[in-house]
Amino acid sequence: MDRICRLLGISRQAYYQQNRFSEKRNIELGVVLQQVVAIRKKHKLMGGRKLYKKLQLFLATHQIKLGRDALFTLLSVNKLLIKRRKRNVYTTNSFHWLRKYPNLIKNYWPTGINQLWVSDITYLKTVTGFLYISLITDVYSHKIVGYNMAKTLEAVHATKALKMALNNLPEGSILKFV
Repeated sequence: MDRICRLLGISRQAYYQQNRFSEKRNIELGVVLQQVVAIRKKHKLMGGRKLYKKLQLFLATHQIKLGRDALFTLLSVNKLLIKRRKRNVYTTNSFHWLRKYPNLIKNYWPTGINQLWVSDITYLKTVTGFLYISLITDVYSHKIVGYNMAKTLEAVHATKALKMALNNLPEGSILKFV
């Protein structure tokens, strides 16, 4: 052993210290893996970051130093990483046969409130399905001036949002429709 250490340029003491450290580290990582497997039995789809947070108390009580990246490497080597689910909700279809209207406000910049409103519809995923929110926003102040939430995408609901915005206009306002 003395010859090999001299050839490698290290002392025998350094070799044995490294050997003991490696054995201790492997034991620590084995304990961490057992804990990860125990957590994954209850929470099969828990991601690495949440898993790391959940392990903090365990690591502290067992005096194991393990960073987030080292945990990810450990999970990867042991094939315990969870694959990200792909998002599969597509809400915009720009390749339809319907008429596409030109942008009438392309070079228009409002100088005050209630000069230009824009509308949009977004959705929220709930346990029972989707909820659709129709919003009317003032471009100048970025204030939502009308809104309506519904379970369907019917035009009636967007119209209700527009009516709310019109009802909130100050007295004597002059509307210009483009």
